Amino acid sequence: MTEDENEVFEIVEELDTRGLFCPEPLFEVRNLSETIEVGQCYKVIADDPAADEDLHRWAKRTNTEVVDFRKDGEDLIFIFRKKK
Repeated sequence: MTEDENEVFEIVEELDTRGLFCPEPLFEVRNLSETIEVGQCYKVIADDPAADEDLHRWAKRTNTEVVDFRKDGEDLIFIFRKKK
Protein backbone atom coordinates (compact mmCIF):
# COMPACT_ATOMS: atom_id res chain seq x y z
CA MET A 1 0.00 0.00 0.00
CA THR A 2 1.35 3.41 -0.89
CA GLU A 3 1.29 6.56 1.21
CA ASP A 4 -1.33 8.00 -1.15
CA GLU A 5 -3.65 5.07 -0.43
CA ASN A 6 -3.19 5.56 3.32
CA GLU A 7 -4.21 9.21 2.93
CA VAL A 8 -7.29 8.30 0.90
CA PHE A 9 -8.44 5.81 3.54
CA GLU A 10 -7.23 7.88 6.54
CA ILE A 11 -6.11 4.78 8.40
CA VAL A 12 -6.19 5.45 12.14
CA GLU A 13 -4.89 2.07 13.36
CA GLU A 14 -2.95 -0.87 11.98
CA LEU A 15 -3.24 -4.37 13.40
CA ASP A 16 -0.69 -7.04 12.50
CA THR A 17 -2.06 -10.51 13.25
CA ARG A 18 0.61 -12.42 11.33
CA GLY A 19 1.54 -15.57 13.19
CA LEU A 20 -1.90 -15.88 14.80
CA PHE A 21 -4.30 -18.59 13.71
CA CYS A 22 -8.07 -19.00 13.79
CA PRO A 23 -9.84 -17.73 15.77
CA GLU A 24 -7.23 -15.32 17.20
CA PRO A 25 -7.12 -12.86 14.24
CA LEU A 26 -10.90 -12.49 14.43
CA PHE A 27 -10.78 -11.81 18.18
CA GLU A 28 -8.04 -9.20 17.72
CA VAL A 29 -9.96 -7.43 14.93
CA ARG A 30 -13.16 -7.45 16.95
CA ASN A 31 -11.36 -5.92 19.96
CA LEU A 32 -9.75 -3.21 17.82
CA SER A 33 -13.06 -2.44 16.13
CA GLU A 34 -14.59 -1.67 19.52
CA THR A 35 -12.03 1.13 20.03
CA ILE A 36 -12.53 2.71 16.59
CA GLU A 37 -15.05 5.49 16.01
CA VAL A 38 -17.77 5.22 13.37
CA GLY A 39 -16.44 6.30 9.97
CA GLN A 40 -12.79 5.59 10.78
CA CYS A 41 -10.68 3.14 8.78
CA TYR A 42 -8.18 0.63 10.05
CA LYS A 43 -5.77 -1.79 8.40
CA VAL A 44 -5.40 -5.45 9.30
CA ILE A 45 -2.63 -7.74 8.09
CA ALA A 46 -3.06 -11.50 8.51
CA ASP A 47 -1.29 -14.58 7.20
CA ASP A 48 -3.75 -17.24 8.35
CA PRO A 49 -5.49 -18.50 5.18
CA ALA A 50 -8.74 -18.87 7.16
CA ALA A 51 -8.70 -15.12 7.91
CA ASP A 52 -9.79 -14.36 4.33
CA GLU A 53 -13.19 -15.99 4.78
CA ASP A 54 -13.47 -15.32 8.53
CA LEU A 55 -12.86 -11.56 8.34
CA HIS A 56 -15.03 -11.05 5.25
CA ARG A 57 -17.87 -12.92 6.97
CA TRP A 58 -17.33 -10.93 10.21
CA ALA A 59 -17.41 -7.65 8.25
CA LYS A 60 -20.70 -8.57 6.59
CA ARG A 61 -22.26 -9.69 9.87
CA THR A 62 -21.20 -6.51 11.72
CA ASN A 63 -21.97 -4.09 8.87
CA THR A 64 -18.27 -3.18 8.65
CA GLU A 65 -17.19 -2.00 5.20
CA VAL A 66 -14.28 -3.74 3.50
CA VAL A 67 -12.83 -0.69 1.77
CA ASP A 68 -9.93 -2.65 0.28
CA PHE A 69 -8.67 -6.22 0.31
CA ARG A 70 -5.64 -7.69 -1.37
CA LYS A 71 -3.16 -10.50 -1.11
CA ASP A 72 0.56 -9.78 -0.99
CA GLY A 73 2.36 -13.10 -1.01
CA GLU A 74 1.26 -14.88 2.18
CA ASP A 75 -0.19 -11.67 3.64
CA LEU A 76 -3.88 -10.78 3.51
CA ILE A 77 -4.35 -7.02 3.78
CA PHE A 78 -7.72 -5.60 4.75
CA ILE A 79 -8.83 -1.99 5.08
CA PHE A 80 -12.03 -1.79 7.12
CA ARG A 81 -14.33 1.18 7.77
CA LYS A 82 -16.52 1.08 10.86
CA LYS A 83 -20.08 1.89 9.83
CA LYS A 84 -21.98 1.59 13.12
